[in-house]
Amino acid sequence: MQWSSALGVLARLVVGGVWIVAGALKLPDPAGNVRAVRAYRLLPETVVPTVGHALPVLEILVGVCLVCGLLTRVAALVSAVLLVAFIVGIAAAWARGLQIECGCFGGGGGPSANATAAYPWDIARDVGLLALSGWLVWRPRTPVAADNVLLPA
Repeated sequence: MQWSSALGVLARLVVGGVWIVAGALKLPDPAGNVRAVRAYRLLPETVVPTVGHALPVLEILVGVCLVCGLLTRVAALVSAVLLVAFIVGIAAAWARGLQIECGCFGGGGGPSANATAAYPWDIARDVGLLALSGWLVWRPRTPVAADNVLLPA
């Protein structure tokens, strides 16, 4: 297996796995997800509940598609868009002096005494995942992927 193919499989599994875990941890607490979205104070209140309820489902769907290698380019593009939105959200919270937990893996985005210390790490994690998602947008064909069977080259 070429290094680019191995990187593609690794990128699919890592990014997809992170999305599945993030979504699965949020799924049991829809009210907490809405609170987390609201805590950033970036979206109009009319869309906050919809985003809070839909986000975990979208994260799981993107994750499953990436892990299975199904519609890889589309799933990676959605992943990249979500990650850019999260990076902007965390950076905006940091710049405005908000002290909230990111809510990335559940937790409701409540107050956090060490948020300022956590924000750089949250952003770094998301930038790394964004880079892997970008790789998959550029090179979506990987071994052991459903795309290879359903969408032959």
